[in-house]
Amino acid sequence: MFEQTESTPWYSSSAALIVAAILLPPLGLFLLWRRTDLNVQQRAFISLGLCALLAGYVYLFMIARRSSNEDHYAALERHRAQQRQQATQEAAALPANTNTQTTAAPAPASSNAQQAGAAPVAATEADMAHKDDALKAGRNYWTDFRGPMRDGRYDEVAIRTNWPAEGLPQLWKQPVGGGYASFVVAEGRAITIEQRRSQEVVAAYDVETGRELWTHGWTAEFRESLGGDGPRATPTWHDGRVYALGAAGELRCLEAKSGKLIWNRNILSDNGAQNIDWGMAASPLVVDDKVIVLPGGSSGKSVVAYNRLSGAPVWKVLSDQASYTSPMLVTLAGRRQVIVVTASRIVGLAPEDGSLLWETPWQNGASINVSQPIVVDPNRFFISAGYGKGAALVEISGSGKSLSASKVWENNSMKNKFNSSVLHQGYVYGLDEGILSCVDARSGERKWKGGRYGYGQVLLASGHLIITTENGEVVLVRATPDAHTELARFSSLEGRTWNTPALAGGRLLVRNATQMAAYNIAAQ
Repeated sequence: MFEQTESTPWYSSSAALIVAAILLPPLGLFLLWRRTDLNVQQRAFISLGLCALLAGYVYLFMIARRSSNEDHYAALERHRAQQRQQATQEAAALPANTNTQTTAAPAPASSNAQQAGAAPVAATEADMAHKDDALKAGRNYWTDFRGPMRDGRYDEVAIRTNWPAEGLPQLWKQPVGGGYASFVVAEGRAITIEQRRSQEVVAAYDVETGRELWTHGWTAEFRESLGGDGPRATPTWHDGRVYALGAAGELRCLEAKSGKLIWNRNILSDNGAQNIDWGMAASPLVVDDKVIVLPGGSSGKSVVAYNRLSGAPVWKVLSDQASYTSPMLVTLAGRRQVIVVTASRIVGLAPEDGSLLWETPWQNGASINVSQPIVVDPNRFFISAGYGKGAALVEISGSGKSLSASKVWENNSMKNKFNSSVLHQGYVYGLDEGILSCVDARSGERKWKGGRYGYGQVLLASGHLIITTENGEVVLVRATPDAHTELARFSSLEGRTWNTPALAGGRLLVRNATQMAAYNIAAQ
């Protein structure tokens, strides 16, 4: 069937086609259709064979992934069962006259009991002592995605900057369900959202011990072969309630102490919106009596505020396609407002009614905006995006509802892909397509670029950068415009780590799609 002449390039040879077809069927198809010695019928016949081979590879990949997920979920369930058994044994060993406080213990993720919150069991004295210590260290500080201002800055207590060679002291490490959410921390609990088999599960853990305190789940299974499966949006804690958003749009308000359901809405079906490629990823924002989410619906249903107590709709505005940046409450030009980054622009909205205060275009070729804005001064904020976009400093001018936006500078000095930068003393530090960079926020001038950390995440604490790398390392870098100075690093998790870390009470919490861990980072 194949013929070859002396003038045939090596990549068009029969051997190259066969090797490419076996190793990478799409490449085999490409090489096949470049050949000139085959007629249409021959090409169609071989194409069918290559497509069948590709389908077989995809099937085998899915089988392998399912098997891997099954092993992980089984290990996770065994671990949590052992935790519950240990808690029961410790409670039984307490003296009869000991006054114990009850906390919620989890039911299995597939049980009906989980839907209404888990049944309480007695907590141990050690658990309660740990909780008391955590509350004293810092109560209800890291209650939003990337911290209280959503800007990645940690100012609660001083952190340790002389890390031991072996790394920070580990408090605990254990398996976790899938997904890319981070933690929020309040009342001694670290709360996140995970994928466990066919359910999205909000779970609360004791910060000091890692013991699971309660879970609440619902049937939902967002799958995405390139980025990965599971929920993306970090829950929000506010006034004793947790607001959790799943990747397929399920928004639930839960009682923070028990996981009991208070109300729920699906923000996609509620607003006639289609899910975006990588799933709902914007963390709910609580402002006054409202919780603000970004379904991206058309016909004025792109940004939606619900009553935070009842779940009743309050206002719905814009018709923009959603992106992946979380809304932020800021004050710019003397006006309290919510910044929303959609797939095509940045807008400022009045929190009371959602009215548009200002707008400025912000779009890349992929229509994927992920990075959080950073307020630089009373009138300006920094914004960045990957996929070839770059960064800009935007100035808001005017007063009241008569505001306008203009770009002070725009260049390619910083390209945050699916992470965000931080600001320290007038300089922005972030991962420019995986390489740490420092940019002068006022001028846009890059001061330095160095240190390959992959698509990890960056926080700021005590004048230092805490970086989680894509392969699970934690790195300490001095936040200075003078030079890239790495001070310490250690391995904290195994596997791809894209999740944003959390800091509360001198505790560093990290997770990825399979593991979670806590470290003592408080100054000694």
